[in-house]
Amino acid sequence: MTRTTSLFLAALAAASLCSLPAKADITIAVVGPMTGSEAQFGEQFRRGGTMAVDDINAKGGVLGQKLQLVIGDDACDPKQAVSVANDMVSKEVALVAGHYCSGSSIPASDVYAEGNVIQISPASTNPKFTDRGLPNVFRVCGRDDAQGPTAAKYVLSHFRGKRIAIVQDKSAYGKGLADEFQKTLNAQGVKEVLYEAITAGEKDYTPLVSKLKEVKADIVYFGGYKTEGGLIVRQMHEQGLNATLIGGDALVTEEFWAITGPAGEGTLMTFGPDPRLDPANAALVQRFRAQNYEPEAYTLYTYAAIQAWAQAAQKSGTIDAVKVEAALRNNTFDTVLGKIGFDIKGDVTAPGYVFYVWRNGKYGYAK
Repeated sequence: MTRTTSLFLAALAAASLCSLPAKADITIAVVGPMTGSEAQFGEQFRRGGTMAVDDINAKGGVLGQKLQLVIGDDACDPKQAVSVANDMVSKEVALVAGHYCSGSSIPASDVYAEGNVIQISPASTNPKFTDRGLPNVFRVCGRDDAQGPTAAKYVLSHFRGKRIAIVQDKSAYGKGLADEFQKTLNAQGVKEVLYEAITAGEKDYTPLVSKLKEVKADIVYFGGYKTEGGLIVRQMHEQGLNATLIGGDALVTEEFWAITGPAGEGTLMTFGPDPRLDPANAALVQRFRAQNYEPEAYTLYTYAAIQAWAQAAQKSGTIDAVKVEAALRNNTFDTVLGKIGFDIKGDVTAPGYVFYVWRNGKYGYAK
């Protein structure tokens, strides 16, 4: 073989190597209310998801491939959620970290199931989400049939003899939470003085406040979101009703205090243990704060959802949904929420709910 021939063959081989396709990125998605009244929670999802993807990619990605993140906006609207879900299936995403509202997660999960896409919700708490037995559905948050009873037991212990009213906003989340609270309350022989449903999106809840005043409510348990909850608190205060509002995880956002102002003082709510307070997360939390962003509520829950999926894919040696689903159910994962796993339904095995209280514009653990 002449030197010229050798050089030609070497060049040909190099050209062949250069023509080989590079490993494609793995596309995953974060979906939540990027617009609408719950947009601050969508921002938490986006921030947590973006940071998780950046951190995973900095360590080599998943199975030697980089993650590419796409964002979907469901505006907490069930029809829009289904549309977004179909779009994500068409994009062949390997994971959807979402949705936020249970009323969006539940119909979207049917689309993901049909499209063989894993869905891990950071925030949807309605029991129906995981109770239907879909193999692709998981959540890193708790359930309303744990959250509602936790609140009821707290009320029975800390507000014995007080007059308790229950209000819900007719949403899958709000009604489910209120009904679970009522069920536990009634099982202990305590009957609420009022059970009332409101229409979300209204601005004037004077008729509701009038009813609460008529029954002399001391405690108002609210199943619903921060906007309506904040307005009810403020209008109770303005109309001279000094009842304590108690709600769920949807009130755990600084936006709630922005609505209530000082009227929100003493409001109580349930949520999981705050991952920002875990010393293991101190450096990560500081990185968020260096971006002038406070990683409250579901920011780190979204980060954890992506962590769990990435570790399950690594253990599986593939992003094939069926194999990753099995890995998610049969292993534990080191996340910003601590070491977590998932049961047969897809519910997280992690510490349950604790109580928070609003004081001077900030929320912290209640005693």
